[in-house]
Amino acid sequence: CGLPVFCEKPLATDLARTLAVLREVAAADGVLQLGFMRRFDAGCRTARELVRSGALGRLHSVRTMTADPAPPPAAYLATSGGLYRDCLVHDFDMVRWVTGHEVTEVYATGSDAGPPVFRELGDVDTAVAVLTLDDGTLATCAGTRCNGAGYDVRMELAGELDQVSSGLDDRTPIASTEPHGPPPAGKPWTGFLERFGPAYEAELAAFVRLVRGEGPNPCDGREALAALRIAEACEVSRRERRPVRMTELPDL
Repeated sequence: CGLPVFCEKPLATDLARTLAVLREVAAADGVLQLGFMRRFDAGCRTARELVRSGALGRLHSVRTMTADPAPPPAAYLATSGGLYRDCLVHDFDMVRWVTGHEVTEVYATGSDAGPPVFRELGDVDTAVAVLTLDDGTLATCAGTRCNGAGYDVRMELAGELDQVSSGLDDRTPIASTEPHGPPPAGKPWTGFLERFGPAYEAELAAFVRLVRGEGPNPCDGREALAALRIAEACEVSRRERRPVRMTELPDL
């Protein structure tokens, strides 16, 4: 049996290498946990519980956003795999994990109107993807590298009975234009390490329990593959300007 491994996402930035890694893990009968830390965020976990309990009724819409305050260095961007694989892959994982449903089709577009480095790399600084789930729920996932107001990660879930939001607190970098709206954030989140610090600690604690045989694997290789396949489908959709069915992409 191979050594237990905790791997930060992604396993690889393309499907071929990801599938190869997972086959090696299976051949070694290894334990592999992937670092999708939002599964351990308190707000995301509560949202999942509400959806799964039926408190929201039939879910019809999911909206997610991942907004970085500034682009990372060009050297990082060149090897990141692009906005869908590097950033929005977290949103895609959340859509599956929270709703309990699979994505069947995606349509994605993006803009490189920001810093020139994105055009030079064939990447986008801002993107939107519309995901159709197997029960008919629609999810809209938006991301940007250029959100000067601060680091903003949110998820809204709307059902026939109620709707909720995770990531909306007194540090969310957004201001209301309504006369009686909430005040703007006094100290906006600056980045993912600050925003998700407790979640990172919780996922490592879960890995320790997994290795000790005291708990289940909260995010195995197949879960990571599912999120990457959605990201890959979005990249194909953006390049080819068409909807992409998930059945078009390779799987284990």
